[in-house]
Amino acid sequence: MSQPSPRTQTYFAQSYPDARSNFLDAARQAGAEISSFRNDHGSDPSGADLYTDVAWIAPSASGPIVTLVSGTHGIEGFCGSACQVGFLREELFAEAPEGTGLLLVHALNPYGFAHERRVNEDNVDLNRNFVDHSDPPRNPVYDTLHEALVPAVWGGREQRAADRSLGKIAGEHGLRYVQEAVTGGQYLHPDGLFYGGTEPVWSHRLLRSIARDFLAGDRRIAYIDLHTGLGPRGYGEPIFRGGRDQDALARARSWYGPALTQSENGTSSSTPIIGNTASSIADELDADQQLTAITLEFGTLPGIAVLDALRADNWLYLQSEPEAGHVKEIKQAIREAFYPPDPEWREAVWTRAQEVFRQAFAGLAKG
Repeated sequence: MSQPSPRTQTYFAQSYPDARSNFLDAARQAGAEISSFRNDHGSDPSGADLYTDVAWIAPSASGPIVTLVSGTHGIEGFCGSACQVGFLREELFAEAPEGTGLLLVHALNPYGFAHERRVNEDNVDLNRNFVDHSDPPRNPVYDTLHEALVPAVWGGREQRAADRSLGKIAGEHGLRYVQEAVTGGQYLHPDGLFYGGTEPVWSHRLLRSIARDFLAGDRRIAYIDLHTGLGPRGYGEPIFRGGRDQDALARARSWYGPALTQSENGTSSSTPIIGNTASSIADELDADQQLTAITLEFGTLPGIAVLDALRADNWLYLQSEPEAGHVKEIKQAIREAFYPPDPEWREAVWTRAQEVFRQAFAGLAKG
């Protein structure tokens, strides 16, 4: 990993309010138009309002748009916000093709960001919420795992029994089988992991509105949703998420090279998911608009450790009066899983983010 730079470290905030302040300051200095949207369904731990902020620099009449999204998964917004702040402070956007517009969506799920959870105010995984809720996807394998994933007691005999149950299934079917069942999304257990909800949540509705307001009529869109928690530590994996035209995959490969992965063919650290943010963007575009969408996923801890952090955080959410020691321990674990504190990891994240942003610029320049 690269040696830490003191300047780079300032991009990475310690709280949601600090991250928001950093982003707004950087957006103003870049001359962006700023729109702020208050989440009227929740507040931060102090009771203060929560906002998703949008920074917009309009393209020329026929210019493309680079769209960067942070905080789809709440706590993962710390990393995504840092990448957006660096993008603005270092004026990386000046390297984009002439006439390129910029759309930066900061803290799409501000509740999860502020409360250091991956999910939103309703325990909903936003990246599983963009589905037809009148006929949601089925995930019968998750149903068989739910009790083990969400033990009544965290720690002690009950958790060890749940862990043995999961380990047995993984031993019989493989870890990928369990990962696909858990992360694929489920719509029957509001108290469970990767719950997709029963209707479009606030952040879902907002993203669709942003797409309609800012992306209408612009033909070429490079879309990058910033995430953490999967893959090799400190590496940013570009995962293909779409574009509905027949050339979208080939185009993404030409932009991002052999590093581009696909969940659907097993080359990605991510298993196939339904209901992600890129699908909502595609839904809102006209047929002649060209979307090239990826998730940029930065690795942190081994998958088992990340899953255990999510299980513990979910257990904590379900408790009415958790012990202070449990809260501190679990919150430290969830941070380690999605926002590691070490400077080397953060330096590696920003170095890799710059590479991918420049690849997007070069791809748009091809026309």
